[in-house]
Amino acid sequence: MEGLTNGLFDNLQFWHWWVFAIVLVILEVFSPAAFFMWMGAAAGVTGLTLLALPEMSWQMQFIIFSIASIASILVGRTFFSRKSANTDDPTLGQLEHELTGNVYEVEKAIINGSGRVKVGESTWKAQGPDTAEGTSVKVVGVKGAVLLVEPV
Repeated sequence: MEGLTNGLFDNLQFWHWWVFAIVLVILEVFSPAAFFMWMGAAAGVTGLTLLALPEMSWQMQFIIFSIASIASILVGRTFFSRKSANTDDPTLGQLEHELTGNVYEVEKAIINGSGRVKVGESTWKAQGPDTAEGTSVKVVGVKGAVLLVEPV
C-alpha cells in the first residue's frame, strides 16, 4: 500500500485543492441538499493552507480537509438551516389547508374522474365527479398534487 500512495499524492499542489473545490461547488448545483458546497469550502481552505505551508505532507492535507469538511458542514447546517417563520397560522404553507374549501373553475372538463381546474394563473389536475368545463367546483381535499373536487 505504501508504494501505491507514494507517487500518487506526493505532488499535490494548492491549486489541485482549489480545482477540487470548484468541482464540489459545481456538484452542489445538482445536489438537493447543501452538502458539497461545504466540502468545497473545506477543499479551498486546504488549498490555502497548502499555499501557506508548501512542505505539508499529503497525509496532513487529507486530515485538514477531513476536519475542515466536518466543521464546515456542522457550521453550515447550524447557522444556515431553514428556520420556520414565526406566524400565528400553524397551517401556513400546507397546501391542503390553503386550498381546501376554495371554489375554482373547471378549465378542462372532468371526465371519468379526471380533469383540470384553474387556480390563479396555473392549472391543477383535479379528481371528482364528471363536471363540464366552466363549472365551479369546491376543493374538498388534496392528494399529492391532485385536487379532490366536487361541484358547487
